[in-house]
Amino acid sequence: MAYEEKLKPVKRSHNIVMEDRGKLTVSGVEDVSSFDESEIVMSTVCGSLIVRGSELKIDRLSLDTGDVAVTGLVTALDYEEVAPSRSLWARLFH
Repeated sequence: MAYEEKLKPVKRSHNIVMEDRGKLTVSGVEDVSSFDESEIVMSTVCGSLIVRGSELKIDRLSLDTGDVAVTGLVTALDYEEVAPSRSLWARLFH
């Protein structure tokens, strides 16, 4: 097996499981950018995910496995779309 093959990043799957709007489990998380009682911002393999609610707490965070568990009242789940990177010429002449 070639050395380059061993270093290929593994594509994680992204799943969200919510139980009664009080417990949220997210997989495929790469980073948690910010969090407080009303909002948690995390980067996932499918884009940036914003969890809004009240009394939000991160119960479990494992960036090694990409899993996050949140408790509290969840009122919204929003994804921020990541614009694809375009070349300088494409931006100038479009």
